[in-house]
Amino acid sequence: MFTTFRGGQSGGWRVTSVAKVKGEALPKVAALTVISSEAIALPLLPSQTSWRLAGVASTLRYTERAEKDKLVAVQAGLGRPEATHAALIPIRKSQAWWDLTQEERRKIFEDKSQHIAGSMKYLPAIARQLYHARDLGVPFDFLTWFEFAPEHAAMFEELVGMLRGTEEWTYVEREVDVRVIREE
Repeated sequence: MFTTFRGGQSGGWRVTSVAKVKGEALPKVAALTVISSEAIALPLLPSQTSWRLAGVASTLRYTERAEKDKLVAVQAGLGRPEATHAALIPIRKSQAWWDLTQEERRKIFEDKSQHIAGSMKYLPAIARQLYHARDLGVPFDFLTWFEFAPEHAAMFEELVGMLRGTEEWTYVEREVDVRVIREE
């Protein structure tokens, strides 16, 4: 199942900001549409979509069984009515990251950066989904999608600050932070 994020003039999420964190930014847009489908959703008309990013929710690549069980026990699903705020954070990692073996990436991801363990305290307030995009011809390796209630906005800032302060993040060469609010 593919998920496509289309930035344009209309959509179910109103864009409040598009910020370059590292590397090239995405064009500013007024709205974001999120579409899940069996194929990558193409733009309706070029003038209606400024950019399109697609990814697929896949297997957890760096997660061990005990970690997965803990995550499943506490994580919230997407689409909760109270979670009217969200962030799309597309990320591209450097070739140095991809030149590492799976075991070396795991050591950096969890043993050194504590990506999973450090993120656990933010669940279930913040729901998240990782979409893999590296092999789909989009300019990012991962599309990270987070949803949260307005009262958890500060907690979300703390979470992204923690992740950006890790050794793992030193391998990020492009990151954009798109913040949105669900339109009623």
